[in-house]
Amino acid sequence: MNRRLTIVFLALIAMAALGRAAAQAPLVLDPAKLRLASLNAVVVDASANRPVYAKGANDVTPIASLTKLMTAIVTLDAGPSLDETIAIDVDDLDFVKGTNSRLRMGAALPRREMLRLALMSSENRAASSLARNYPGGTSAFVAAMNAKAESLGMTRTRFADPTGLSPRNVSTANDLALLVAAAAHYPQIREFSTTGSHYVEVQPSGQLLGYNNTNNLVKSAQWDIMVSKTGYIREAGKCLVMLATIASKPFVIVLLDSAGKYTRLGDAQRVRYWLETGQPLPVLASKPVAKSRKAKSAANARPAAKLAASMRTSARGG
Repeated sequence: MNRRLTIVFLALIAMAALGRAAAQAPLVLDPAKLRLASLNAVVVDASANRPVYAKGANDVTPIASLTKLMTAIVTLDAGPSLDETIAIDVDDLDFVKGTNSRLRMGAALPRREMLRLALMSSENRAASSLARNYPGGTSAFVAAMNAKAESLGMTRTRFADPTGLSPRNVSTANDLALLVAAAAHYPQIREFSTTGSHYVEVQPSGQLLGYNNTNNLVKSAQWDIMVSKTGYIREAGKCLVMLATIASKPFVIVLLDSAGKYTRLGDAQRVRYWLETGQPLPVLASKPVAKSRKAKSAANARPAAKLAASMRTSARGG
């Protein structure tokens, strides 16, 4: 009997050892298990400089406000005083897409705050003012953007303006992974692009304006994000790039041309879950609505629809 107990005990020890070995084994990432809605994407293990997932990663596409990462790099490379005050001018107004801004004509801020707003809240006029106040002006600034892209090996990237409003600002997911990695070397870009919310006092009015980051994930305790930038114009779709620590390793995530307001954020969550578990993110089934509830809602909707129709008829004059 004692011999049998010894054998059983040794077998249990061996099973436990095998379990620990399996737990310590490196996670095998199968790209087929990661299904993303973004049309172009790449996920790079930054510690090994190795892509672990790619989807249309060499397709050239408009990149919208992801451009502002390069705007920040070129600004900082020039070594200007970040405390110098610069103001919004007529040349900073958006005549391409007609977007609005709370930074009115003549609004002045330190260059540091213009840079922060351009990165965290994608402020187009702030980005434009940075380029216009560059030595040689905006044209010299755009030339420097393209030269920097070339030096980084971004061979399929072209910049036409510092904001990303122009659809002629194009790149690929692979090229943008290089841009994110380069941006991570700048402490100001790491700080400003991941600032959750921020207030600025605009001169000369003294008006206090509050801004939020366009990437809500930077405010989530579940994420450890070091660099972040979103982008959107119609030609580019919803875009998102990040450098984040996931499963104790740094990963560059590039998501381009997503449809829908939350698709890029959903894709980011899918990437994180896949990197942590090696499995696709489970889809939560929606709760079925009771028939009685549906019937009640439909019944309540009918009078409202009739009222709305009568109001439309009355508005048209009969």
